Amino acid sequence: MGKSIYIVLTDTGTLLSKAIGMYTRKDLNHASIAFDEHLTEIYSFGRKQQYNPFIGGFVRENVSDGIFRDADCAIYRCDVSTEAYMRIRRKVRMFELNQKMYKYNFIGLFGVAMNKEIRRKRAFFCSQFVATVMQESENHRLGTTPSLTMPHHLADLPHLEMVYEGELQHYLNITRGPVEAPIRIGLLKSLAFRLLA
Repeated sequence: MGKSIYIVLTDTGTLLSKAIGMYTRKDLNHASIAFDEHLTEIYSFGRKQQYNPFIGGFVRENVSDGIFRDADCAIYRCDVSTEAYMRIRRKVRMFELNQKMYKYNFIGLFGVAMNKEIRRKRAFFCSQFVATVMQESENHRLGTTPSLTMPHHLADLPHLEMVYEGELQHYLNITRGPVEAPIRIGLLKSLAFRLLA
């Protein structure tokens, strides 16, 4: 029996995203890969600090907050064999274990703009990372090389099914449910305890 992974394209509204959009003429210019429909385990190459776009690398993303708070998205489900799923997970785990060695491939973005492949050791941009990881599944490879892959190219991966398009936070509310309720209940209990003490 196979497994599902998720390709997530987002419009984060950052300056870098807007700059990439000027070239791609697309709205969704950030790409990530997730291992669950709730997007709790989601990875990419991007900024490591919310307010500093120049320090980037491999990241496990929190799509509930920060630059994703007002993001639009398109989410695609990709069914893969169990063997391919495990290879993809191992590849991502390798990035995670060695994340200090990896940097964001800003120079590679200029190569994409010029349609010239620029390979840098241990440096990736978001869609290059996702395309590289997806090469672990022989049935889900793009015609372009990872270093020339733009986010919208990933929507052309074989056997992809779009499961959602719209506001990212709305999708999270649908799949995860409201997260504020337990917090509010906890606050009420705390206030009641203080009043009764």
